[in-house]
Amino acid sequence: MPSGTLLLIDDEATLRQAISRMLELEGYTVLQAPDARRGLEALRQYAEEVLVVLSDVKLPDGYGLDLLPRYKQAAPLAEVILLTAYGTIPDGVRAMKEGAFDYLTKGDSDDQLVVVVDRAAEKARLQRRVADLEKKVGLQHSFESMVGHSAALEQAKKLAQRAAPTDSTVLLEGPTGSGKELFAQAIHQASARRSKPFVAVNCSAFPKDLLESELFGYRKGAFTGALADKKGLMEEANGGTLFLDEIGELELNVQAKFLRVLETQQFTKLGDTKPTSVNVRIVAATNRNLRQEAELGHFRPDLYYRLSVFTVPVPGLNERRDDVDVLANYFLQFFAAKLRRRLSGLEPEALDQLRRHDWRGNVRELKNVLERAAILADGDTLTIDDLPAEFHHFAPEATADEASDRSLRALEKRQIRLVLQETGGNKMEAARQLGIGTKTLYRKIQEYGL
Repeated sequence: MPSGTLLLIDDEATLRQAISRMLELEGYTVLQAPDARRGLEALRQYAEEVLVVLSDVKLPDGYGLDLLPRYKQAAPLAEVILLTAYGTIPDGVRAMKEGAFDYLTKGDSDDQLVVVVDRAAEKARLQRRVADLEKKVGLQHSFESMVGHSAALEQAKKLAQRAAPTDSTVLLEGPTGSGKELFAQAIHQASARRSKPFVAVNCSAFPKDLLESELFGYRKGAFTGALADKKGLMEEANGGTLFLDEIGELELNVQAKFLRVLETQQFTKLGDTKPTSVNVRIVAATNRNLRQEAELGHFRPDLYYRLSVFTVPVPGLNERRDDVDVLANYFLQFFAAKLRRRLSGLEPEALDQLRRHDWRGNVRELKNVLERAAILADGDTLTIDDLPAEFHHFAPEATADEASDRSLRALEKRQIRLVLQETGGNKMEAARQLGIGTKTLYRKIQEYGL
């Protein structure tokens, strides 16, 4: 049985009660109003709940067709059905053009009214689900959703947020794996183009001879195998944002064609004679020094200057080490949920090694390390033994003074060091061979500075 809230606005009390009773028997909750003023008040108050507005065309204080925009403004996701005693074709056409779901004549069968209301309510539910999804996507790809609060990250976010509301071309510069695509998505979501497509292209992922046709499309017969017209990614992004990752990989002839798009918003498809117009905002990214590449003749200087209207340096993870802890815990919880594991956190020694590591692969490398560790973890807490071998650092051999020290403390320190070296840093195995608990071993390692 259908469910949901409807709003019925009609000045005829008897008819209003009859329609309300019929729709309530179908499972709906029906709010009632005798005129436009009280109807709009109720609609504003219950805008989140009302799925469908059923409004008489002739009300004591308004005309339904004129009120239609006000209904849509008060509850944009609700559908409106207009009811009239004497329907005319011109009024019906006008109602549909201005956004009414339907235009019904009073006295039509009750079954028809119920069917139309059901269809309108289902459309309204679908619109709400789409709006919720868009909101979640927007939050997921927003600047606020970025994990970390280091000074370097905050500075990059401030710059990107200044550029986002404009239509200016943005160039994101930063090492591979630093999160340049996340910045591009956040820029798109913070712009007026957020409801339009975001199309991402990795220029290094396509063979060089195919990239031009993928970007700009082609006409049937343009080359052997072109059996039909193909729309390029530039057209797919029309109205929205095109993100070109690793733009330094573009060949010089493609760079020339792309420069024309930036200057005129037009391009010519392969095999075509007429230009195609688009309205696309460009966000590009590179891990190269494009200024230097331009000086060496590997990149067009005019394209570089056109791309770098607004440049945002995206910091690598080594530049934002303050974020390692929060990122590590974030990824650990993400993969714990994905793997359906209970992982409460990382042991201090494991976190310390993550902080010290040289993150050449940046955030992407950290994410991969945490995924592997989450799979291998035996307990509820991630230990250094769950990290790859390069994170296992050991103390050097004992000095001459340490070797001559005959105290029980020195002997214990040397024995623990020896067993750790023999087990390749495996704490659980070392603890087993030493005949002590793992926690005791960790305490001893910290105590002796191992």
